Formats: sequence, structure tokens, C-alpha cells
Amino acid sequence: MTHPLNVVVLAAGQGKRMYSKLPKVLHQIAGKPLVGHVLDTARALQPSKLVVVHGHGGEQVQAALASGQSDLAWAHQAQQLGTGHALAQALPQLEGGVTLMLYGDVPLTRVSTLQALLAAVEGGKLGILTDVLDDATGYGRIVRNAAGEVLAIVEQKDATPEQAAIREMNTGILALPTERLAGWLAELKNDNAQGEYYATDLIALAVRDGVAVATVQPQDHWEAEGINNKVQLAALERIFQQQQAQALLTAGITLRDPARFELRGTLAHGMDVIVDVNCVFEGQVVLGHDVSIGANCVLKNVTVADGAVIHPFCHLEDAVIGAGSLIGPYARLRPGAELSENVHVGNFVEVKKSVIGVGSKVNHLSYIGDTTIGCDVNVGAGTITCNYDGVNKFRTVIEDEARIGSNNCLVAPVTIGARATTGAGSVIGKNAPAGELTVARAKQVTIPGWQRPEKPTK
Repeated sequence: MTHPLNVVVLAAGQGKRMYSKLPKVLHQIAGKPLVGHVLDTARALQPSKLVVVHGHGGEQVQAALASGQSDLAWAHQAQQLGTGHALAQALPQLEGGVTLMLYGDVPLTRVSTLQALLAAVEGGKLGILTDVLDDATGYGRIVRNAAGEVLAIVEQKDATPEQAAIREMNTGILALPTERLAGWLAELKNDNAQGEYYATDLIALAVRDGVAVATVQPQDHWEAEGINNKVQLAALERIFQQQQAQALLTAGITLRDPARFELRGTLAHGMDVIVDVNCVFEGQVVLGHDVSIGANCVLKNVTVADGAVIHPFCHLEDAVIGAGSLIGPYARLRPGAELSENVHVGNFVEVKKSVIGVGSKVNHLSYIGDTTIGCDVNVGAGTITCNYDGVNKFRTVIEDEARIGSNNCLVAPVTIGARATTGAGSVIGKNAPAGELTVARAKQVTIPGWQRPEKPTK
């Protein structure tokens, strides 16, 4: 590949057909902005210069890409006057070699396809990524001579009937000899149906100047598909998810139904992992060997060790789950939940910023927050760690082999000693000594002769 390589990503469009306040390139596929996918692809080509042309909603676009994007250069297109005009805004920042023009709303182009395009322009050629469609309506057509050489690209609105019948279309992705760009861009005219400066007109200028034009086609049509509305966004989301599901199946994961699977980040996994339907994985998720994920679960930035079972309808975020643990159904692990080996967290249990030791169980209808639980502890149904006084958070400590009775309120800061037992219905506001039974509840009283109110008979 010729060096240096400039990549210019056009991301200035408004996207009126998205019917959204959000700039078009910030709409997401798999939890990542469209332009984020394009930048990932561009970086895989190792460019010497990576320029984003922004315009409509430019501050939002810059803010969204600010984190970890120190390699980006920016060019401002104050008025959207066409792709040629957009490319011209980036011109002062380009450095010789080849300039590859990409689009912030064309998110799924393969790296290998662009590598093939760059290989085709060695020696100073101009390269076009083209595709052949059954119906090319709406796209610029590739006009060739009798020898098959590219002469020009004609936009749909400017095409004659004969040109409109051409099935080979321009995807818009171009690889251009940078040293020629300044002269060619200065010659662009806007005397067309749209009144815009088209980058596609660069092809005719290249032919005039004797620059050879090479074409490369993608493996799949969707690689060059852009997004102009929510219908197209949803369609490419499905394609992307299908590609991810197929890759995971090939790598050995069992997906009960690949069509009902969502990955919005990365998923690392061991052997014999089973994922049921309608599960969503976000951020960085790691699944060990022999992990089973039930239907309708959401896992975000979660590590699940070998042999753990996540039953259906669980929501887990920023949590660590130890080997052999059983979670759910209907459990919620919030940020800071760290579960050791063989821990049971059952139905309608919420755990936040807490450590639960080996073999401990919180099986029913409980809230565990800001808590350290030792090994082999059993927490009864309906237990609440009262960790917040309205201003500050306080910690609860439950030591090894303690047993917490059902319907307990543990008012932090408080410690339940090793092998201690608390009676059902207790409100524990002071430390419970190790090895002892602590009961804190009002004395039961029966009031003789009390009459229950009744509604009058109609």
C-alpha cells in the first residue's frame, strides 16, 4: 500500500430523514455511533492522517468522539455544498500519498475491501469502490467506454435514459492521488441538478489528465450501504448482528436462536457456553467455560466464571460472578457486585457494591447494598441492608456462617458476627455478637374485644 495514507471521513450531514435532533452519524448500530464503526475500520488501515469533516451538529459529533480519539484531525464544513466541497475542507491537513474518502453513515465496509481498493491504486491510479445492483436507482452510474475503461460517474438526476439503465453504481468510496487533489478540486463546478460540488466529478478530470481509474467491488452489497432513515438503520443493525452471531457460532458458542441475539460491545468466551434467546450483551463481557445464560438477560461489562448459571430475566452490570454460582431468575446485579464461587442470588434480589463470599446464599426478595458477606452465609427472604440515611452511605458486614432471618432490616453501619443468627422480622441496628441469636422486634400483643371495622350492609 502506498504511504502515507490519509483517510477523510465525511460526517457533516444533517440526516433530515432520521427525524431526530441527533446528527445522523451519531445514531448507533450495536451500541456504537455509525461514525465510530467507520473510524474503527479506518484505524485498521493504519493511516498517517485521519480527518473527520463535520458540519451539522459538529459540536455534538466532536464531543461524542472526544474520549480516546487523540488521533483525529477535524475539518469544518460550514455549508453542506456537496462531497467535493467537503473533501476540499480537509485538503489543508492531507499529506501526499493516497487519500481514501469514507462516509460517516456507511458503517459496515470490511477492512479487507478497502485494502483491496488501496492495493488497486498503486502507481498513482484513482480507485472507485463500485457495486452492481439489480436496481441502481438513486445512485451515480459508472460510465465506461467500449474497452471497459471508466470514463466518468453520472449522478441519477443528471443521467440520460441510457446511463440510468447502467447497473454498476458508485458507492462514493474513493481512493485518490493526494498530489492531484488540489488542482482537481479547484476545477469542480456545481452546474448540476443539485447545485453541488460532486467528488464524483473528479473521475472525469482524472481521465482527462491520463490518470488510470481502477475499480474494486465489495464481497457483499451491504458493505457500501449508507443510512438515510430509521428503516435502513434497522436493516443494517440486523445484518451486523447476524455477522456477529455467525462469528460466535463458528467460534463454538451455542446460540439458541442467532436471530434473537444482540452484541453491543465485545464477548469473550470459553467452551460449551450456551446463550438462550433475547439476550443482550453490552460493553466488555467475559464468559468462562460451561456458562449458561437464560432467556431475556442483559449483561453489561460483566465477567462470569466457569460453570455459572444465569437464569432468565436477569440484569447484570459491572459485576463479577464466581465459578459455579447460580443467579436469578429476575435478579439484578448492579455496579460493584462481586460474587465468589458457588454463590446463589435468587429471584427478585438486588445486589449493589457488595462482596459475597464463597457458598453464600441470598435467594429471595432482598436488597444487598454496600455490604461485605463472608462465606457460607444464608440471608433469609425479604432482607434489606439499610445503607443510606439520605445523605451518606454506610456499610454492613455479615461474617462467615451467619444466618439472617427472613424479613430483616440491617441498619448500617452494623456487623453480624461469625455464626450469629438473627430472628425473623428483626430490625438490627447494633452489632450482633458472634455465635449468638439476636432478635429485635416488638412484643406481640393481642387486644381482647377489638372490633374490626366493616362496611355497612347495603
